[in-house]
Amino acid sequence: MEFSIKAGGLEKARSACTVIGVFEPRKLTEAAAALDRVARGYLTGIVNRGDMEGKSGATLLLHSVPDAPHERVLLVGLGRRNEFGEKQYRTAVAAAIKALAATGSPDALMHLTALPVAKRDAAWKVAHAVMVAMEAIYRFDRMKSKPQDETKCALRRLTLVVEKSGLRRAEAGLEQGLATAHGMNLARDLGNLPANVCTPGYLAEQAHQLAKRYRMKIQVLEREDMEKLGMGALLSVARGSTQPPKLIALQYQGADKKVKPVALVGKGITFDTGGISLKPAAEMDEMKFDMCGAASVLGTLKAVGEMRLPFNVVGVIPATENMPGGSATRPGDIVTSMSGQTIEVLNTDAEGRLILCDALTYAERFNPAAVIDIATLTGACVIALGHVATGLFANDDALARELLASGETACDRAWHLPLWDDYQEQLKSNFADFANIGGRPAGSVTAACFLARFTKNHKWAHLDIAGTAWKSGKEKGATGRPVPLLTQFLAGRARRR
Repeated sequence: MEFSIKAGGLEKARSACTVIGVFEPRKLTEAAAALDRVARGYLTGIVNRGDMEGKSGATLLLHSVPDAPHERVLLVGLGRRNEFGEKQYRTAVAAAIKALAATGSPDALMHLTALPVAKRDAAWKVAHAVMVAMEAIYRFDRMKSKPQDETKCALRRLTLVVEKSGLRRAEAGLEQGLATAHGMNLARDLGNLPANVCTPGYLAEQAHQLAKRYRMKIQVLEREDMEKLGMGALLSVARGSTQPPKLIALQYQGADKKVKPVALVGKGITFDTGGISLKPAAEMDEMKFDMCGAASVLGTLKAVGEMRLPFNVVGVIPATENMPGGSATRPGDIVTSMSGQTIEVLNTDAEGRLILCDALTYAERFNPAAVIDIATLTGACVIALGHVATGLFANDDALARELLASGETACDRAWHLPLWDDYQEQLKSNFADFANIGGRPAGSVTAACFLARFTKNHKWAHLDIAGTAWKSGKEKGATGRPVPLLTQFLAGRARRR
């Protein structure tokens, strides 16, 4: 879909469809009132008859509105004016795009982006309109022999109307919104691919394509390279699989080499059976999503590349399958990590932390200003936070606050959870330096505490996306989160540099 921006006062501009809002109860917005004057009170008659109350997310498509220069007029409910905020704005845009997709309109003029949203400027409104629109029309049908007809959408061009005073900021929002949406789509595509296609090698190929397109440096470590570096924890997970493991390192340089980068480390388990500690069969197909941390790193780097962000970013992705087999790691085995610390593997289904710990140690060689790892790490985080917020842990409160604020701005929220030393007691082992699990209580916390043992030399945050990386049920599929949060975080750092 193509997007463009135009300044307000376009009630006489021609389009296949114009999108205007109605507040509850039956109150026309400024743009709707302007069009109503052109139409000699036609819209007032519609709402007064009760055809459009203005409830949040409701839509009503009108044809042949008198004297209107549009083939169609789409009314979108906004809810009550005094309650209209970020959530209601995004709901309205999503409802509008869904309704537009069901019409034959090749283009549309959207006035919703001119509505005031508390504490948010034109850049935010345009960026989120683009992201919501792209999410609404996203379909994954590349594995189908014949894509379904309902996946087709006639809408090709969307013009976003803003106030004249916000035109410059809106253009910046359009750039960030498009880049973020494209990054999210890449992350979704990778997550939705089946594990027989999206292997560790496939992730490495995608990284090479990104590197070529956006002029990034790339290095892919093979098994032999990892053995030389002493990555015993990562390799212990890969032992049961016939797919060769990969450690992918991408470097984006948008600033001077002296500027320390932010390192993003993404868990890339392309399929997780649980290993010898085998998972139940039900819903195991969803374990193809266990590489969504890696997908989000690639998606974020794509967004960074598209924005040509004046900042330095490193992406590190440990990629492997976790499979059972004669050579697979067993519960009770002890492995030595790249850091030299020994780990008793009490549960082979707690594999994500094993590949991440070596990747976190490897990331130190880039002398990062901060390291953020992203992983579908624990079911315990889903129990704690559901599918709304990402779990956030950090050894630096300022970094945590920065990420939380970025998540709020991006509407990709996280929640700060404790990382107290008290929880480290649960990881004690009689036979190694520590174990890879700490029992059922506070499972997401002890997983983060495990990773904290490998991040003492730098500022670090951990995002547990087990509840937010994908959806189950009828709408099963990857969400592309937390690409919006990470992109907003990096954009903010670049602006403040």
